[in-house]
Amino acid sequence: MLRALTKTAAGVCLAGLLAGAALAEVVYHRGNDADPETLDQHKTSTVSEAHILRDMYEGLVIYDPEARVIPGVATEWSVSDDGLVYTFTLRDDAKWSNGDAVVADDFVFSLRRILTPDTGAKYANILYPIKSAEAINKGDVMPDTLGVRAVDATTLEITLENPTPFFLELLTHQTGLPVHPASVETHGTDFVKPENIVSNGAYTLEEFTPGDKVVLVKNPEFHDAANVTIDRVIFYPMEDRSTCVRRFEAGEIHSCSDLPTEQMADLREKFGDQVRTPPYLGTYYYAFRADKEPFDDARVRRALSMAIDREYVAEEIWGGTMVPGYSFVPPGINNYEGGPAFAEYKGMSMLDREDKAIALLEEAGFGADNPLTVEISYNTSENHKNTAVAIADMWKNIGVTTTMINRDGATHYAHLRDKGDFDVARAGWIGDYSDPQNFLFMVESDNPGFNYANYNNPEYDALMDQAAAETDLVKRAGILKQVEEMFMRDEPFAPLLYYSSHSLVSPKLSGWKDNIQNVHGTRFLSIEE
Repeated sequence: MLRALTKTAAGVCLAGLLAGAALAEVVYHRGNDADPETLDQHKTSTVSEAHILRDMYEGLVIYDPEARVIPGVATEWSVSDDGLVYTFTLRDDAKWSNGDAVVADDFVFSLRRILTPDTGAKYANILYPIKSAEAINKGDVMPDTLGVRAVDATTLEITLENPTPFFLELLTHQTGLPVHPASVETHGTDFVKPENIVSNGAYTLEEFTPGDKVVLVKNPEFHDAANVTIDRVIFYPMEDRSTCVRRFEAGEIHSCSDLPTEQMADLREKFGDQVRTPPYLGTYYYAFRADKEPFDDARVRRALSMAIDREYVAEEIWGGTMVPGYSFVPPGINNYEGGPAFAEYKGMSMLDREDKAIALLEEAGFGADNPLTVEISYNTSENHKNTAVAIADMWKNIGVTTTMINRDGATHYAHLRDKGDFDVARAGWIGDYSDPQNFLFMVESDNPGFNYANYNNPEYDALMDQAAAETDLVKRAGILKQVEEMFMRDEPFAPLLYYSSHSLVSPKLSGWKDNIQNVHGTRFLSIEE
């Protein structure tokens, strides 16, 4: 009896210890903008995907909690005097989640893969500053001509076509994240499945249930694992921003990545400084299908854009959390002396703008006897819906009839990228790096992934090429200003607002620092109960 009792007691103690260990696991419940369309870093394009991928992978350089570029896999780097050759020294303790060493050849493989046409990377042109990258992506030369080589296992050399002042910041983007070569070669596109995926960041993928959650768990092979305090991070797609707020209030979510702006005053009153709305390097815009009648007429596009009361949208729809936007490049961006080129109607009264818009439509053949009908497409969100409804009312004032259609985020952006039919479509662009090129490149004619308008202007393309070849930053800024003036004349996109980020952050979540890129790597955060 005594011996049996001792065994039982020991079992109870062991069970208690195991239960305590389970309870000790630190879990971060994280609201995310939308479901990822893919977790292949070479095929992604959205912010919601970037949040997840930056937790799973580490590039040569990364953003710190204040969005400053710091070492990642590379511990140091040097740049040649002519600005063309970057030499990176890789850390010797970098490992993949399966224990393989991260070596320079992994980056050679990865950069060649994203630029290979068969990969179908919509975002490949972000890497065009690398020598031969554009020619490879267009199928003109073979991938092995790319200006990237492994000098040895821990030394990577990247050669550029032209000096690129933002190149290091460009590498913080998810397109610069490496893939595990053996996994891609073995599993093909299925390398992203939880049972196959191998990552080199602070976390690795445990589960991806579309429409429900993405679960990441701490990667014990990560070189800085000892300083990663959160064991598990669960990303929940929250296209209905109000749902995230309700779950946050119930204590089920530690942070929300976006908020319903019509509730902003109430949210500030209820949650105080847990509501974060710092400036964000981005533009909220409407894209016109510029290769489709009647939107192929710049007068129609300009009339519709001119008739939008951006001040009303910013204050009444977005609760003052956004700023009226009259340029595509947001103010405050680097390498743009003198600031953006604004629309000519900025500063005009709304009555004068409406009169001018009506006149432009009449010139284009539209009026009471031939009214213009427009369909607005937007991705599911009460904020986007309210914006579309308000703009439809404004367009009534110039005789335009408007209908609307909404899709979930992944479907909406896939529809735009795959050249689905639309009239006017809501979109937003967050700067991947602080340079005007990262906004103006979107409507180059050879940028199918992001030129939703199908805008095709050889003069525009030529100026962008001229800017890319200019090494003097002041002269380059002047050329890009000419580009944006052309953009605001033709308005393939109608810029509406400049972003601020909208987050709810629990006081239990430590290490969250507001920054203009709105990046918050889980490895830098901790949870205090």
